[in-house]
Amino acid sequence: MRTLVTGAAGFIGSHLVDTLLDRGDDVVGLDSFTDYYTRMAKERNVATARANPRFTFATADLSRDDLRSVVEGAEVVYHCAGRPGVREAMMQFEQYWHENVIATQRLLEAVKELQLKSFVYASSSSVYGDAELYPTTETAVPAPLSPYGVTKLAGEHLAYVYWRNYRVPAVRLRYFSVYGPRMRPDLMLRRAMQAMHEGSTFDVHGDGGQTRGFTYVADAVEGTILAAERGAPGDLFNLGGGSSVTVNQALDLLTQVSGVEVKRRNVDRQPFDHRREGASITRARIQLGWEPRTSLREGLSASWRWFLEAQEQLTA
Repeated sequence: MRTLVTGAAGFIGSHLVDTLLDRGDDVVGLDSFTDYYTRMAKERNVATARANPRFTFATADLSRDDLRSVVEGAEVVYHCAGRPGVREAMMQFEQYWHENVIATQRLLEAVKELQLKSFVYASSSSVYGDAELYPTTETAVPAPLSPYGVTKLAGEHLAYVYWRNYRVPAVRLRYFSVYGPRMRPDLMLRRAMQAMHEGSTFDVHGDGGQTRGFTYVADAVEGTILAAERGAPGDLFNLGGGSSVTVNQALDLLTQVSGVEVKRRNVDRQPFDHRREGASITRARIQLGWEPRTSLREGLSASWRWFLEAQEQLTA
């Protein structure tokens, strides 16, 4: 199988690349190394893949560059690229629009003549906002609270448009609070780990009672591959951890598995921050045969071990 993974040096994308290579795929990984976080960190994410002869790395800007040579020969496309971050999107909306919407449309345009087996679009639970249904099903009306959520929802609609009009076999996924090794430095759990390591105080926005459906990255990757193999064109799936906990509960558990206290202080709630997040994964269970297998305790333990190893590499 020849696959293309966009955002291949990012958090989820790099794990997806490694898994596809491990099962024998030929993988083209594309990344533009945007300035959202350091190139050094992203280069470490793909260091193992670069040593594999079945991996080809390409640097390109999906929103501007000619993509014909990059997509040529692809049988499956996993579109994981995009500019993440809920709070920054309002101040940099034009950039988010280019990297999340224009880039998606140009990639779909580039592949519409290919005989793809699947095109998997990575979206976000941010499209739901504060959904009325909880746990939230895919039939809930999207009502994003953030400009970031707006751009991810626009990408979903574009994927569907290209399926209905050009038969691009697009399957859309909504990830719920993915965490694990290689987490981006802006993610809540990663910032908490950094504060623990430094002995500094971690700011909890609001009262910490907001719920999140934390999903371990290996489980998210498994669901992503199953979506390409078993999802029908036009399908939409939640990929969530199977249960939700509050931010306070997650930090308490992180203290338990690490043996290091998370010193906290409560600060003002952030704009665009939704109160509740929890995925109904019935559709993914039935149609994909997917089930999250990693408990939050196991996932946090693995994440903490990775974080400590990463800190050792930085100081070596």
